[in-house]
Amino acid sequence: MANIMQLIPFFLLLLLSDIHLTHAEEQQEVSLTVRNELPEPVLFYWDGVDEQDPARVPQNDDEPIAAKGGELKIRTFPGHRFSYDYGGETHYVMVSAKEEESYQVLLAGNHEIGVRCTVTSNAKEDINLPLNIRVLPWWSPGGASRFLSLVRNGHYNGVALNRVVPNFLTQFGISPDYEARTRMRTNRIKDDYVHDPPIPFIQGSMAFAGSGPDSRTTEVFIVATGTTQMQLNHFGANPWETPFALIDDVQNTPVQNWYSYGDMPPWGEGPDSQKIYLEDGYEYLERDFPKLDYIEECVVQEITLKEEIAEEL
Repeated sequence: MANIMQLIPFFLLLLLSDIHLTHAEEQQEVSLTVRNELPEPVLFYWDGVDEQDPARVPQNDDEPIAAKGGELKIRTFPGHRFSYDYGGETHYVMVSAKEEESYQVLLAGNHEIGVRCTVTSNAKEDINLPLNIRVLPWWSPGGASRFLSLVRNGHYNGVALNRVVPNFLTQFGISPDYEARTRMRTNRIKDDYVHDPPIPFIQGSMAFAGSGPDSRTTEVFIVATGTTQMQLNHFGANPWETPFALIDDVQNTPVQNWYSYGDMPPWGEGPDSQKIYLEDGYEYLERDFPKLDYIEECVVQEITLKEEIAEEL
């Protein structure tokens, strides 16, 4: 009898181990891409499944995620918790069960990050005009990550505003560099999780244009002033149209004065995006649509700690 009693804890341990393994196998493994938009590199730690787990294990062989756009991709499970230290504080990332492939943009407690562009307007009569964009990653983490990556890589520098339709939208994002636009044309990202209720579109909202599920590449659109409420309600009906950014007070920005040749074919006589993707695409624009306005340059506005702002003041 004593020998049997001594074996009971062993059998209980095996049973608990089997339960734990079964639970892990039932969980759906997910892919998490972490993007560091902070001005300093950070270590990204496995932090357990709840606050009772004291483990902090670096996820990249003790190598930090590079500053200003560095990324780390890991496989994990819903409910897992990660952390990173920045500005004297520890910040946490929780893995959601909502998506098989998800993104997290590290902003150290900030809810947004700015992108500042200079643009032309009034058929290029006005140049070097500022356009400020508020990127809100929690609206659309994948879309925000892709946009910030493209900005940091200079993709939007010199890009034509090829689809300007008053009271509807402005669309752009086809690179003036033939190799870049060809390479990125098929570099698609998965659709983001749609919030419930969805993030509403308003004038000045920005989202990626797409042609079907998981079709987002580089082309984005800005909702124009004068857009009807019916059309605003229609934006976002497709799962790939999730807003990732906002231009405040858009009616008082250069967006209002971008030159329009009308919508693209077959709805209008404006530039044909399919022709822009050809090798002589930008020659086609300069020849047939010389009044188009352009994005001159876009840069990411670096995150600044509150303490650093106070010192500057």
